[in-house]
Amino acid sequence: MNPVTHKREAEDPEAEIGQLPDLSHAELKDRWRSLFGNPAPKHISRQLMEKAIAFRMREKALGIPSAETRRRLRHIAAAIRDGREETVSLGPQIRPGTRLVRAWQGTTHIIEVETDGFVWQGAQHASLSGIAKAITGTNWNGFAFFGVKRRPSRNKNAAKDKSRQPKTTSGVANVDA
Repeated sequence: MNPVTHKREAEDPEAEIGQLPDLSHAELKDRWRSLFGNPAPKHISRQLMEKAIAFRMREKALGIPSAETRRRLRHIAAAIRDGREETVSLGPQIRPGTRLVRAWQGTTHIIEVETDGFVWQGAQHASLSGIAKAITGTNWNGFAFFGVKRRPSRNKNAAKDKSRQPKTTSGVANVDA
């Protein structure tokens, strides 16, 4: 394989994937070895080999999602499958009508939250990050800059109910026996 062809594959794996059915069985096995670093399984069907090779080519071209991304995608898929789409949150949710106030270098900035974005200084903005950058001149996570907190974890061990724990004085629990 010459370098020009290889570069074109990296840019457009779909073009080469479309040619997989035209390859001989021996060529598919060679392609498998080059992508996976080991020989193809002896009893793999041609159809499965083509699908695995195509998946690996896309994976190399587009990258592999992180474990957190895969977990989040499984959560979204389960919610959709179970009809709970409204429970899926893509990030912190701020209700329209909310005002965010942030003081920066002696100036107070007020942001109005609307259903389709944010209003700052009379102008519509698509994201809080864009507003934060306009204010500071540097890239910021907009939610962090404006102090918007994520919803607490639903993990029962993540946020213990402090009211049920024994009161302490000097670090020693007051427990009556």
